[in-house]
Amino acid sequence: MRAEFFALLTALAWGIGGYFEKKGLHLGNLSPQMGITIRTAVALVILAAVSFPQWKTLSQAGSKALWMMVFGGGVIAGAVGMLCFYTALKGAPLGRVMPIAFTSPLFGALMGILFGGEPLTWKVILGALLTVGGIILLTFG
Repeated sequence: MRAEFFALLTALAWGIGGYFEKKGLHLGNLSPQMGITIRTAVALVILAAVSFPQWKTLSQAGSKALWMMVFGGGVIAGAVGMLCFYTALKGAPLGRVMPIAFTSPLFGALMGILFGGEPLTWKVILGALLTVGGIILLTFG
């Protein structure tokens, strides 16, 4: 239950944060690139301080693990994903952007099933269908 609680907190943080980010982009007439730069700079300072006790584990992680974090987290999710998200925030209503942007769990589940050996169950299928249906309803309904 602890993991689900933190997943819910994640959704709250990203949903509430997205609202303020969209407002900030428009109030300041900032580009999506500038918005994500501000977000990343602030997050870097906070996360560097919070993670300081674990910095010594970097040398033990191995090059493959670090490459996956750099490529998956830094390049794909961090840079490409956030630049696309901020561009969407700048150009469309929050109620349209957020449901589409947060189909990410569907893609994560699909990656887990295809490449991570996670099981494809009727619950996963039903959940994915309900999620897609809700996104369609919120976005185009």
